[in-house]
Amino acid sequence: EEEEERFLPALFGCCTWLNVPREELSPSITVTQPAVMAKLAGFEFWRKTLKEASFVVAPMVDQSELAWRLLSRRHGAQLCYTPMLHAQVFVRDANYRRENLYNEVCEEDRPLITQFCANDPEVFLQAAFLAQDYCDAIDLNLGCPQMIAKRGHYGVFLQDEWELLEKMVSLAHEKLSVPVTCKIRVFKEIEKTVRYAQMLEKAGCQLLTVHGRTKDQKGAFTGIASWEHIKAVRKGVNIPVFANGNIQHLSDVERCIQETGVQGVMSAEGNLHNPALFEGRSPPVWEMAEEYLEVVKQYPPCSLSYIRAHLFKLWHHTLQIHQDLREELAKVKTLEGLADVSAQLKRRCQEEISDGKDGDEKEGGLPFPHWICQPYVRPAPKPPMTNGTHQESQVRKVCQKRTLEDSDKAAEGLSKNKQKKRSRNPNKNFCPELKPKYLKCEQCGNPKGNKCVFNLCRGCCKKKAFKKVADCPSHGLRFKTKAEKRKAEEDKQKQGDWTEGSMMEPEKNNQTPQAAAASCTKLKEQAMA
Repeated sequence: EEEEERFLPALFGCCTWLNVPREELSPSITVTQPAVMAKLAGFEFWRKTLKEASFVVAPMVDQSELAWRLLSRRHGAQLCYTPMLHAQVFVRDANYRRENLYNEVCEEDRPLITQFCANDPEVFLQAAFLAQDYCDAIDLNLGCPQMIAKRGHYGVFLQDEWELLEKMVSLAHEKLSVPVTCKIRVFKEIEKTVRYAQMLEKAGCQLLTVHGRTKDQKGAFTGIASWEHIKAVRKGVNIPVFANGNIQHLSDVERCIQETGVQGVMSAEGNLHNPALFEGRSPPVWEMAEEYLEVVKQYPPCSLSYIRAHLFKLWHHTLQIHQDLREELAKVKTLEGLADVSAQLKRRCQEEISDGKDGDEKEGGLPFPHWICQPYVRPAPKPPMTNGTHQESQVRKVCQKRTLEDSDKAAEGLSKNKQKKRSRNPNKNFCPELKPKYLKCEQCGNPKGNKCVFNLCRGCCKKKAFKKVADCPSHGLRFKTKAEKRKAEEDKQKQGDWTEGSMMEPEKNNQTPQAAAASCTKLKEQAMA
């Protein structure tokens, strides 16, 4: 009920915009249609709302949270994106909204663009309605190439469904009070990429971010981003364009703007390894790490996993040398523990500097000593062998991650992540054919509880059990039991009151005539007084 009270105003607002009769939802509630404010578009939006931002921090899952955005703004970033948010979860889960957007409202953190992944126009619109008052624009993610995006059917895996994308962008552009932007990846053909961008512009996209890589360029095969594609898109559309890809230093930013003619440049990995990239500085790692931890303490809460990931990125090159502290950083469970490991790394680096190792010996061919913020360059994949198979084991060795204590025959060709899971649970099964198949919930499509009495997932089961006052032992729901317990307590209390009253009656009936007369006289005297 509490959730419905908070969600109904936004829901009725959506109905007003979409011309859906409110009486179908609740005839007793009247909603006044909000005044429609003229929103800025295209270059006017970029100049006035985004203040001609040229240095942009990319949306990064679990990485571009409030503390990191504020740190980046202090060091030259002019515009930031939130991490990619899942539109469907954002609509249905109040805690998800609160933890990922509502709790991160900060005057210093503007201008800000909220990014969603979605594959349904109505769901995308509902999520955008709930977020539009907390940001300056809504971005649709059409560039995520990860496997989770493929399974969920969003990100770059929608780039061939132009009709769907046109409907999503046009509906949001028509109904929202803030502009709609898009972030895309390119096709192999420049002409098709330009037509793709023009389609999004025609649908209502007011700003386009172009990542100059295809959907297959990821991981070890990331390769070089094509600025030629970005340049062609910039010439082919009449809205602001941001470029993304190949940005490691401030000189790359300036060169990209000059060669492509874009309005701004977005950085993701370059920013994670050097938050001062847009200042043109390469400070000592501990300087950025200490400042970031201070911002985290100043603007709580911040997930410990986010903080740990940022410290791993910042200290990446140093942790290749001090492997013991790498293990320590992975194990600590508190913010103070993470800060202590960072301080130990700082002391070791300063000891190396005092010993005269400040740049004479640069490990791994790095341009600077390992304690200086600098980009991480992925090693190129090895060429295929004569039999046509890639040397995967050698490719993995290039990226020097933590070694496993138990590397028994490379764990039958498992990845390092799966080897870690196998070391913790020797009986863990990684064969897809042998994994249990989960049936879907009848209402929302999520995996249902195997023993649920309603054959639903926990969320749907909770709503139905509450409505029907029923129990579901599988999900630990005891609505019926609690109701019966409350009723039994009430009946017991009533029984006690009746028993006490019946015990008082004999006392009244056993009074002597003299006592009764005395009490009657006393009552009369009180009445006269």
